[in-house]
Amino acid sequence: MGDELLRNVKLTIEYDGTRYHGWQRQANAATIQQELEEGIARVVGHAVTLYGSGRTDAGVHALGQVAHFRTSSRIPAGQLPHAINAAIPADIAVVRAEDVSADFHARYSAKRKTYRYSIVNRPVRPAVGAAFVYWLRLPLDLAAMRLAAERFLGEHDFAAFESHSAGEGTVRTVLRSEWLRDGERLDYWVTANGFLYNMVRAMVGTLIEIGASRRPPEDVARLLATRDRKLAGRTAPAKGLCLMSVDYDL
Repeated sequence: MGDELLRNVKLTIEYDGTRYHGWQRQANAATIQQELEEGIARVVGHAVTLYGSGRTDAGVHALGQVAHFRTSSRIPAGQLPHAINAAIPADIAVVRAEDVSADFHARYSAKRKTYRYSIVNRPVRPAVGAAFVYWLRLPLDLAAMRLAAERFLGEHDFAAFESHSAGEGTVRTVLRSEWLRDGERLDYWVTANGFLYNMVRAMVGTLIEIGASRRPPEDVARLLATRDRKLAGRTAPAKGLCLMSVDYDL
């Protein structure tokens, strides 16, 4: 059966990325895509290819990853989450399934993505939820970090915040860039029309250095202008990063 005759199903997915080597299927490592493709195949009765909105790295989490697949199955979309979740590991869950138009693509139809990076900033390490936050005992200057975060807003060349070039251009538009505090927890929220490889984690690593008074907030503008990754902050650990949502104009 040709693809044009198959249903196109959109999934919203959450996962704990701790024990996975990222989203994308790999030959000798456990990945989110592989677990989902194998689970979906058991439910619909045929092999599927699952296309994600993007490739989260090893150890990165998601509360709003989006993917799609094509199927000849007639199982109603409303029943698919329960059926698929029964066939996949407990640290991955399909939250919602819906039929979409044939031209919908989880990656290429996406308009905006939102990530959250979470830090626990206190002298003592956390025990609860430690797999989802980056613990920093060094006191951070949140006011300086907030000022620096504002410098990322708008359209810029983010080459200085990309770990490895994918050859797809490095200009992105950041629509939201702000720190929120809840007691000892600091959450960095960033929304953009797209992200480069390790871009958010490099931005956070730089903002942490600013919060630790190792560089001034004004350094963000200088780094954007240099386009030199070696001059920006180190890449923050994966465990604090979570893909929160992917937005489409449907």
